[in-house]
Amino acid sequence: MSQQLRNLWGGQVPLNETFWSYAVWYGVLLNFTTSAVFMFLLAAEAGAHILTPVFLLPIPYNIFVIVAVWRSADRYPGPRKWADLARFGTVFWMLALTAA
Repeated sequence: MSQQLRNLWGGQVPLNETFWSYAVWYGVLLNFTTSAVFMFLLAAEAGAHILTPVFLLPIPYNIFVIVAVWRSADRYPGPRKWADLARFGTVFWMLALTAA
C-alpha cells in the first residue's frame, strides 16, 4: 500500500481533503462510472455473473473512505460539529451512492 493510502487510512490526511477530495469528488466519480457501466451492461442484457461484480465494485472504496473520514475527523482541530457532519455526511453519501 502506498504511503498516501496508509496516511489516508490512518486519518493523517486533513479532514477537508479527505472529505471533499476522496469522499465527495472521487466517490461520485467512481460510483457514477460504475453505475453507468452497470446500466450499459444491463441494457446489453449481460448476465448476473458480470452485473454483480460491477455493481459491487465501488463498495470496498466506499468502506475505505468512510473509515478514512471517520479517523481524520478524530484529528480535526476545529469545532466538533464539522467533524461530526463530515462523518455522518460521508456515511449517508456513500450509502446513497452505493444504492444509486
